Amino acid sequence: MLFHAKQNSREQESSNGSSLCHGSNYVTVAAPNNPSLLPIFIYITLTLHHNTTQHNTSTLCLSLRILGLSQCVAMTAEVTAQEETQQRASEVPAEEPQKNVAAAKEEEEEKVLEVEESKAETMGKSSSYREESNFLSDLKEFERKALNELKAKLEEAILGHNLFDEKTEESKKMNEATEEDNKKEEEVKKQGADEEGEEPLKEQEEKKSEEEEKSVEVEKDVSLWGVPVLPSKGEEGTDVVLLKFLRAREFKVSDAFEMLKKTLKWRKESSIDSVVDEDFGPGLGSAACMSGVDREGHPVCYNIYGVFDNEELYQKSFGSEEKRIEFLRWRCQMMEKGIQKLNFKPGGVTSLLQVNDLKNSPGPSKKELRIAVKQVVSLLQDNYPELVAKHIFINVPFWYYAVSALLSPFLTQRTKRKFVVARPAKVTETLIKYIPIEEIPVQYGGFKREDDTEFCSEDGAVSELTLKAASTATIEIPTLEVGNTLCWDVTVLGWEVSYKEEFVPSDEGSYTIIVQKGKKMGSQEGPVRNTFRNNEAGKVVLTIDNTSNKKKRVWYRYKTINNTF
Repeated sequence: MLFHAKQNSREQESSNGSSLCHGSNYVTVAAPNNPSLLPIFIYITLTLHHNTTQHNTSTLCLSLRILGLSQCVAMTAEVTAQEETQQRASEVPAEEPQKNVAAAKEEEEEKVLEVEESKAETMGKSSSYREESNFLSDLKEFERKALNELKAKLEEAILGHNLFDEKTEESKKMNEATEEDNKKEEEVKKQGADEEGEEPLKEQEEKKSEEEEKSVEVEKDVSLWGVPVLPSKGEEGTDVVLLKFLRAREFKVSDAFEMLKKTLKWRKESSIDSVVDEDFGPGLGSAACMSGVDREGHPVCYNIYGVFDNEELYQKSFGSEEKRIEFLRWRCQMMEKGIQKLNFKPGGVTSLLQVNDLKNSPGPSKKELRIAVKQVVSLLQDNYPELVAKHIFINVPFWYYAVSALLSPFLTQRTKRKFVVARPAKVTETLIKYIPIEEIPVQYGGFKREDDTEFCSEDGAVSELTLKAASTATIEIPTLEVGNTLCWDVTVLGWEVSYKEEFVPSDEGSYTIIVQKGKKMGSQEGPVRNTFRNNEAGKVVLTIDNTSNKKKRVWYRYKTINNTF
């Protein structure tokens, strides 16, 4: 299969015998034989069609090589007199402004990216965002049957003292102990001390019995995320935890049972229950944080991969196998901290929302990072089933699509359906679909600020209004009592409006006070936070003038702070 992409830039590169000549009008690109790489290959080809600069073309070629597709690139000169004539005929007239051409190209590029985003969004919407019910009455017949079978297998394994596949090892130890006891018994008989010998033997038998009972009790007390896993204990959270493993394995009981056993064994061997108390230093601490909840009550974890653009922190985290193991352990700590906020009961919130910020993140050319990402994906999928409601990727760069294509074979369909992707221009718009504006951090266009002393979660709800194209809206904040301080937050999705703030006194003889001069707000503006202390009754008026041809969404909130003298 061949794809043709028009090229106007001039560049020449060679790698592994593949020559890339950009002097011709057309580029012929052979599709890869591996079907799993076809989606990303099409994306790169489309982007190649719309990017004509030397830098962009080099980046695209590099991405192809990273994917192992350098053999798929074959550029051939197909310039004929007829094509040159067609090209001259289709050229933009000299009098037409060049910026219109650039704008058209940008529009086309955006359409390509929107196609990719819509695919990811469609995947996300294909399964309900709400958590699947953990009430037994809501389960289908085959699901209830699978749950009962898993509980029976688990009960038998725990009471049979072979949950961790240590039965053989235990048998060896018991046999060795029995042989040792027999030897001691023979020695006692030889000495002719029957009455004295019987007592030590009884003590040994009692000691042995006590040790076995303690060992069984330890297994009976095995828990996962604070929930006992022994079904006969009757904890309501046990079913919730077991359903996660069943759903991760499509309700195949044997597969779910093996997955659960491996998870419990891994946690035991790695001492995961104590990882929350470990200190990994300030460097990794800046790479993730728990902040707020989404619209369904899921705790939100923000992973900031841009911090690894710092070479010192990058080497400290991924420079060697030992450091990567420590990084994985830190990643487990973040999961465990988030899990502590969950409620493993029917009807409770039992999963997290993960927001992955890829701004300034090192690209796929970093081998150590690629290895670490694969290890993290494998570790979380195998040991934390169904504990993430959504994976939202924001500030997504071009190379993300290449990486996602490479990781796709390692992800289950359930995991893929949880992915949502947003490029830089769509960050706030995407997050607000899932997280209330007051719970979104200010750096992502929301109202949530660290150590906020003016607004808290108990303050009034956020209001929203829609501003039509080429229209003006005003927000009035009344202040009838003198000497109080007003505080407000306001943001416009995408901004590109004119904005001003003023205080209008109730007394018509008084002068209007300009709180903030009117100015044009660009698309990259963050939320506005301002305060005003009034010396007379009146109102603060926020004016938003939308001169664009698109409607705008506006969010705002305010409160009155009573000053004490």
